[in-house]
Amino acid sequence: MAILPIIEVPDPRLKIVSTPVEAVDDEVRQLVADMFDTMYDAPGIGLAAIQVAVPKRVLVIDLQEEEDAEGKPVRNPHAFINPEIVEVSDERRCYQEGCLSIPDQFAEVERPDRCRARWLDLDGKPQEAWFDGLMATCLQHEMDHLNGVLFIDHLSRLKREMVLKKLAKARKAAA
Repeated sequence: MAILPIIEVPDPRLKIVSTPVEAVDDEVRQLVADMFDTMYDAPGIGLAAIQVAVPKRVLVIDLQEEEDAEGKPVRNPHAFINPEIVEVSDERRCYQEGCLSIPDQFAEVERPDRCRARWLDLDGKPQEAWFDGLMATCLQHEMDHLNGVLFIDHLSRLKREMVLKKLAKARKAAA
């Protein structure tokens, strides 16, 4: 397992539409394992393969919402291969989103509150389920990455420019 470098805006690869995985094999399972290591190290709750410069339709999510007796997050990893959203609810909700490819920047994004997705698991078996709340938001956010869309693309031009300006300022201060 390895921690992979996460690409950040304005890297043009983040705008690539990822290609489907042809077969769920050991190479794909290794990519998923490395993506989990990378996401946990960052730390984050979701990661799409394109964020580690692999333009494949693979994403991982672990909301880590529960804690064990020692106060450490309990891992509950989910891997999605060739995911697709097949239905969304009419109800919408706003969530303060961030992204490992746009470090330390956050903005309110409105998305459907629930979504039904279809994907392949690590054994290559088809799965389908409804998701709501943070899981639905995170899945939609990561699915956007597979289509070359960043959360800031859902913002008004003014808000998007403000986020990018704050990121540039933070990078300059860190340099």
